[in-house]
Order: sequence, then C-alpha cells, then structure tokens
Amino acid sequence: MAWVLKMSDDQAGLAAAESGLAANTTSVAKFDEEDFSALRRLQHFLHANPTAIPFIVLMIGVAIFSLAAGGTFFAPFNLSLVLQQVTIIGVLGIAQTLIILTAGIDLSVGAIMVLSSIVMGRLAVVTGVPVEASFAIGLATGLACGLFNGILVALVKLPPFIVTLGTWSIYGAMVIFISQSETIRSQDVATIAPLLQWLGTRLSIGGGAVLTFGTVGMLLMAASVWYVLNNTAFGRHVYATGDDPEAARLAGINTTATLIAVYALAGLICAVAGWVSIGRIGAVSPLGSQNANLDAITAVVIGGTSLFGGRGSIAGTLVGALIVGVFRNGLALAGVDVLWQEFSVGSLIIIAVATDQWLRKASA
Repeated sequence: MAWVLKMSDDQAGLAAAESGLAANTTSVAKFDEEDFSALRRLQHFLHANPTAIPFIVLMIGVAIFSLAAGGTFFAPFNLSLVLQQVTIIGVLGIAQTLIILTAGIDLSVGAIMVLSSIVMGRLAVVTGVPVEASFAIGLATGLACGLFNGILVALVKLPPFIVTLGTWSIYGAMVIFISQSETIRSQDVATIAPLLQWLGTRLSIGGGAVLTFGTVGMLLMAASVWYVLNNTAFGRHVYATGDDPEAARLAGINTTATLIAVYALAGLICAVAGWVSIGRIGAVSPLGSQNANLDAITAVVIGGTSLFGGRGSIAGTLVGALIVGVFRNGLALAGVDVLWQEFSVGSLIIIAVATDQWLRKASA
C-alpha cells in the first residue's frame, strides 16, 4: 500500500510541475532581436550593410556642397570632372580592397602603378619596343610585383605592413633607376605609342559632361571584381581568409594560395591603374600620382571595408572614392583652402575607423 501511495504522489507532483511550467511560459527569458534597443538594431543593420554609412555620408556631402557652391556643383561638367578625378583612386582602391579583405594592407600599390607605367612608356617610346609588347610587359611588371609581395606575406610569413613598406621603397627606387628621373612628354607618347593614352579619350555624354574610357574601365573592373567576390568560390575564400584564417584553413581552404593570388591580382590591377594614369595626364612621369597610395587606402576605409578583414565591398570603395572626390571638389568650389580640404579628409578617416570599431561589437 505504501508503494502505491508513493507512486501516486510522484505522478501528482509531476502533473503539478508540468501545469506550472505551462502556466508560466510567458515568463521565460527571450533573446529575440525585438528586445534590443533601437541603437543596437541600427548597429546590427549597419554591420550587415557596410555600404550604408558611406552612402549616407556621400548624400550629406552632396547636399551640403550643392548649397555652399550653388548650381556650380551640380553642373554636368563638374560632376563628370569629379568622376575623372577619382578614376585612378578608384582603380587602386579596388586593388587595395582585395588586400584589406584578407586583413592585410599594401603600401606599395602607388609605387607598383608608377613602375608599371614607366616600364610601358620607356619600352614603347624610348627603347622602340612595339607598343603592344610594351603594354603587356608593363602589366606583367605589376603582376610580378604583386606576386613578390604575396610570396613574402603568405610563404615567408612576414607582416603585410612591413613587407609592403619595404617593397614601396624598392619599387620606388626602381622607378627612379628605370626612368632616369625623366618625364616622357605627352607629345612623344601620342606620336609613338598612342595606345598608352587611349584610356584618356573623352566621350561627350551631353550637357557639357564628359567621361573618359578610363572611368568606364574603372566601372567595368569594379563590376567584374564585385562578381568574383560575391559569386565565386575564390571570393568566399578571400572573405573567409580575412575573417578567420585558422578556421578557413580547417575548413579546407588553401589560405596560402588565396593570399598569393590576391596580392598578385592586386598588382595586376595596379598596372592597369598605371595605364589609366598615362591616359589621365598624357605623359609618363616618375613623379605622377604621389598621393594615390594614401588616397586609395582612404577610399577603402571610408567605404566601409574593415581594416581587420572579412567585411567590406567593392561598391563601398567606389562610394568612398566619390566621397573623397566630392569633399575636395566641393570645398574647392566653396573657396576653402587646400589645407582644410586635407583636414576634412583626415577627419573622415578617423571617423570611419572609429565607426568600424563600433560596428565590430555587433558581431561579438
């Protein structure tokens, strides 16, 4: 009898516990996104859409400078001029984006660009090598420089900052040696090797606005790289390597080959930027685009690509390049001194990095 009573008590207790849990389901802690504050939701949204902030900044800049500079800013010719001014920065920014997505950095992109242009120009104009062969050798020069950087980073395991700081000086010295500190005049290039100036050809699109083949090429290159990053296995490997290289390696990704390929591709794109620079200025100069390297990094950072790797986009880089171009153009039209133009761009860099740090907390 005692055993029967004990079983009865146990069953009654179990039933009471179940009914109690059922009655208190509303008091169970919930961790749904709806419980987060509005600031937390914004943080997650911006983390998932890294291009949103630079796009908003670009729209604010356009609004401010359209008021400050009047109708001059929105003149078709001025808007097309901004596009032409950011073409070189945009192409270099595409190369730099690939590197930074892997949590690296390449300080030598500007030097690779100038070196490639010098090789093209000297071979075609001074040495007499057929322009098609000179062009191909110039592209190969950029590819080789990027490959050398990638081998030092991926195989020798040296820090990207130190490697590219060293190769920046090496490639810069090669520029002076090969060019002999001489500028090839635009008239000589136009006469002997017009192909090198082809990307500078202007296209009238109406209303006084003009575009160059270089700008069109930048947009096509950006679309191609965007497709590769978002729709191919290689693109996924790039993001995975930058986000967590050890986890990527354990998942079967050859991170060494990925890094080498990224640096080599970036070098090739820098060589294309060298071709664009010849079309932009007409001449082949060892002193051309000295600030292009820093401007490219600026465009990438302002465009929302994380310096810690694994997050960013090509579209954001183009928006970042436009922000730099719009701010400099708008401040110039408003009569602001060049000193304060650089001050504003530097401030944007600090704000962009601080924002990136804040957004990274969303994934923690």
